[in-house]
Amino acid sequence: MRRLTFLLRPGWLILAAVVVAFAYLCFTVLAPWQLGKNETTSERNQLIAESVDADPVDITDALDGGAATEWQKVYAEGAYVPDSTVLVRLRHLDGAPAFGVLSAFTLTDGRTLLVDRGLVAAVDGSQPPPITPAPTGVQRVEGRVRVSENIDPGRVPAVQDGVPHVYSIDVPQETTVLGLPLTAVPVGERGAYLQLSEEQPGAFAPVPLPQLDAGPYLSYGLQWLAFGVMAPLGLGYFAWAEIRERRKQRTPAAGPDPADPRPTDPEPVTTEARLADRYGRTRS
Repeated sequence: MRRLTFLLRPGWLILAAVVVAFAYLCFTVLAPWQLGKNETTSERNQLIAESVDADPVDITDALDGGAATEWQKVYAEGAYVPDSTVLVRLRHLDGAPAFGVLSAFTLTDGRTLLVDRGLVAAVDGSQPPPITPAPTGVQRVEGRVRVSENIDPGRVPAVQDGVPHVYSIDVPQETTVLGLPLTAVPVGERGAYLQLSEEQPGAFAPVPLPQLDAGPYLSYGLQWLAFGVMAPLGLGYFAWAEIRERRKQRTPAAGPDPADPRPTDPEPVTTEARLADRYGRTRS
């Protein structure tokens, strides 16, 4: 056990604590984070793929407690609410700055939904263009159910030229901004809205669907798991290498074998000794 006492030195204890903490984070935080993102992305891709060839269903079925899901195709019948335009900042269209256009849409049964009408390109990179009003009268629109986005507390809604501007599409937030009793589709924690499909009444450039790519999250998660395994193994290797080096330093150098009668370092025979030996033989 004395050979292992060096592991109790402060340097080794600190190194061991760092390795244990790193491995713990790998297994409990970093790997689950990436694997969770992979699972979420895979579920999203599956819902989108299943909805591509599906027929739209009446949105009132989802509002009345139906099993609605995000990306589901739906249709709604009703009329746009006049002067209910809200612009969403920090959007992009074909790689350029753009604004999202939201409006309220009242169904034939009296309930009002939040509708994402699509994207319009910004003017001079930052200014909104004139927004064409939504068509009047009864309309039938088709789109997809989309879950409300997260709100950034540091970016509050504002009014520019009489039009409300927001930074996220969120049903509860837009209910306050518009002062209308918007009804959220019961999907997600904060409800969902209707995102119009292409060539619908009142629609602008449609918001493109996400690429059906799982992304690198699975490989990242597996890498964090591998790092969590490799870190303790690396610590064990360095400890073993230190033990081996200390063992070499304690082992003495090999000396002559006392049982061997042969001299290990014979004295050299000089020329004088050879002559004396030969002279003695001659006289004898």
